[in-house]
Amino acid sequence: MPTRATVKRYVRKHALRAVYRTDLRRPLDPDLAVYGAYWNRGVACNPAAIHAKARELRPHIRGLWVVSSRHRDRMPAGVPYVIEGSRPYWRAMATATYLVNNSSFPGGFTKRTGQRYLQTHHGTPLKTMGLDQRAYPALARKTDFDKILAHVGQWDASLSANPHSTGVWDRVYPGTYERLDLGYPRNDVYFTTTPEEIGAIRAALGIAEGRTALLYAPTHRDYRDGFVPDLDPERLARELGPDYVVLVRAHYFYGRSAGIGAPGAPGVIDVTGHPRVEELCLAADALITDYSSLTFDYACLDRPIVVHAPDWTAYRAARGTYFDLLSGRPGDTPGPVTTTPAELAGVFRTGEWRSPEAAALRTAFRERFCPYDDGHAAERVVRHFFAPSVR
Repeated sequence: MPTRATVKRYVRKHALRAVYRTDLRRPLDPDLAVYGAYWNRGVACNPAAIHAKARELRPHIRGLWVVSSRHRDRMPAGVPYVIEGSRPYWRAMATATYLVNNSSFPGGFTKRTGQRYLQTHHGTPLKTMGLDQRAYPALARKTDFDKILAHVGQWDASLSANPHSTGVWDRVYPGTYERLDLGYPRNDVYFTTTPEEIGAIRAALGIAEGRTALLYAPTHRDYRDGFVPDLDPERLARELGPDYVVLVRAHYFYGRSAGIGAPGAPGVIDVTGHPRVEELCLAADALITDYSSLTFDYACLDRPIVVHAPDWTAYRAARGTYFDLLSGRPGDTPGPVTTTPAELAGVFRTGEWRSPEAAALRTAFRERFCPYDDGHAAERVVRHFFAPSVR
């Protein structure tokens, strides 16, 4: 027998949906834009950069963010928001003219004639996405491909960071939406932030002046439960010595802490809970990553990237990839590759991480994956997607 709480939630849900159907008959608000990012985790990524630039270039557009109740504490002061599934949420989804998201809006909304939906995505695809996941049984069993296609059918425009992304999106998310090859707005800060601002970010993170900061940012593994890093950050920090500090950023799927080491461990800073990954990239002198899409963004900075990938074979078998990140070929590999902790430490001890050979790989990688990023992507997107004021 259902509990009273279960019955109450059921009644509330259906009552809200009934009111939503009424709201669908209201006129669209030409000046309302609804934003969402990372399944309602707060202000972040491309939608955040677009929102900020729209406030500057299209001040008549009122931005409203969707956030889940458990992440409402992430909302910056003064930024309007609604809680997903609430009465204000459904009213906004029924009447907003503009919808901007890097993932999807919750609840299965009905897209109206006159509404414009921009899908920004949230990374350059190395791993298989969308319909390509059908070839991997472990993924396919838990993926609703009909739902994916229905979602794609709502898009009016799809944003790409590079030609590689456009080609993948066309195949894995087939639709009639407009292709916007305009670059990633979230990457604009890599071209516009001043050295003084970077210094302030480093100081706020606790990076002592003169230390080399290494950002370790591994991605999620579909075949693992929880955050299981492929290196010991404390050991790496000890081996490299006091001139280095390791910033550890676990994937957002794992919460707000990497759960690594004791608080205040020398040479290691857990930055998983930091609200803006772009600031972490700006603070870091080099990136240690594996298969994270952060690799493609960090390349905009033209700073060293080291790929640490001991489980590459398992990752490719479980998830599938679009190219061989470890091949060493220009355009595929952004820098030195390691597969053991000793190799990783050695790359930094010997200086290989900033060698001419590493720089050449990084240049080819940046040319392939960052051709549109120049600090003005958000401006291009806003001017193209949002109508100018006619008042």
